[in-house]
Amino acid sequence: MKRYFALFQIPQAVVDEWKKNTKPDDMKASSKTMMHDWEKWMRAHEKVMVDKGAPLGKTKRVTANKISDIRNDLNWYSIVEAESHDAAAKIFADNPHLQIPQSSIEVMEIPPMPQM
Repeated sequence: MKRYFALFQIPQAVVDEWKKNTKPDDMKASSKTMMHDWEKWMRAHEKVMVDKGAPLGKTKRVTANKISDIRNDLNWYSIVEAESHDAAAKIFADNPHLQIPQSSIEVMEIPPMPQM
């Protein structure tokens, strides 16, 4: 079995629009529903989860010239095991994250470290 890194994304414009145009009670109810659906999805896929992941927070970009605060679309990560890249991607096809408009999940193989 190979390991795959899943990177969950939501465009910042979508997040900003949701925060701007959604009533606090609606935000709370929507978040509660999403968490319930997420927990159900996680239970259904727990056998392939190597690392259930975690939310991703504030970001710093480090370059040779400076360190700066940035915003990006990255939201969450998970690591799964699967027989193939296609099989790994199919694990996430019914993930509740995809209910969020314009959201996506990128699935990348984690290859073995090269021999030095």
